Amino acid sequence: MTDTIVAEDASGSSSELLAREVLIHGPVSRAELGRRLGLSPASLTRLARPFLDGGLVVEGPEQSTGVGRPARPLDIRADALSFAGVKITGTEVLAVRTDLRARTERELVRPLPGTEPADVIAAIVSVVDELGGPSAFAGLGVTLGGSIAADGRVSRAPFLGWRDVDLAAPLSAALGLPVALENDVVALTGAEHWFGRGRGIPHFAVLTVGAGVGYGLVVHDRVVAPPEAGLGLGGHYPLDPTGPVCEAGHRGCSTAMLSLPSLLRQLFVATGRELTLAEGFAAARAGDPGAERILADSGNALGTMIAAIGNLSMSGTVILAGEGVALYSEQAAVVDGAIAATRDPDAPPLALLVDDGGLVEWARGAAAVAIQRLLPRIALGTLG
Repeated sequence: MTDTIVAEDASGSSSELLAREVLIHGPVSRAELGRRLGLSPASLTRLARPFLDGGLVVEGPEQSTGVGRPARPLDIRADALSFAGVKITGTEVLAVRTDLRARTERELVRPLPGTEPADVIAAIVSVVDELGGPSAFAGLGVTLGGSIAADGRVSRAPFLGWRDVDLAAPLSAALGLPVALENDVVALTGAEHWFGRGRGIPHFAVLTVGAGVGYGLVVHDRVVAPPEAGLGLGGHYPLDPTGPVCEAGHRGCSTAMLSLPSLLRQLFVATGRELTLAEGFAAARAGDPGAERILADSGNALGTMIAAIGNLSMSGTVILAGEGVALYSEQAAVVDGAIAATRDPDAPPLALLVDDGGLVEWARGAAAVAIQRLLPRIALGTLG
């Protein structure tokens, strides 16, 4: 039996909306929940009762509001359910076990033995077993760099060399778990929206820097996830007409200027040495002119990209994530200067939030997708 969970409209039943509010914003008072959801006290009590009786929602300690009797806020019992999240790259499997709020309880990284679908499925089954086995989880989220069709199939995954591959259904059959499949940047954006630095912010953008360059967007409190999201369209934004050329032939695009493989190639050409990114930072700090130039150019490109995203999305907040965020910490003054130079002087300053969680955040994003997709069943008590 297979159980693949595809994306659905963000609207839902009153019970689902209540569960979502408590999950994201709890502990939260009944009065605040009533205001957020437009519910009367009686309706809220009726809707909350099954969650309280079932142990999914708990009451916190009494809090004095200054008027009337003390109130007891509602909160989710985060340890009520566990989820597995798996991110697939061209060479590795990143996996986490999380609670209901996508907080990481255990993480692991394993090599990917091959890129054939059977190899990938076997690798995912193996890491789920390592994390506790299928019976330990309410659901599994899987993400990768590529396009995911409406029916949950992988339309395109360049890092794996895939086109039109059914991954979710055979995975679900192998594990006996509900499986949610999503593009990695869309999933990470969703995790930031519900559980990360974007929580409570209805309009923000996400820029990821790592093996590639990704772009995500939340508008009106919803993740924007059109079919084009998996094409990596943010990866070829022009940043420097004199910069290096990417593999697709674009000179000075965001992939050429910011992706880690490109940065390492540039550092090798500039210094004559094969360096890690950390070694490149150290060389620049030690005064190596080639390393200094490459990293300053990349920092300037990063600031230009961040400002462009804020300008074009008309968002006041940009979250920077991915394994390449160290570029900001090393070149903060250059990045901030480029943002200011590219931003209209009358525009308010951009809020730049840096998520330095590293590679594990990609797998956490996968777990968040499973939580989000399964919330309707959790709310109705039909999971399992």
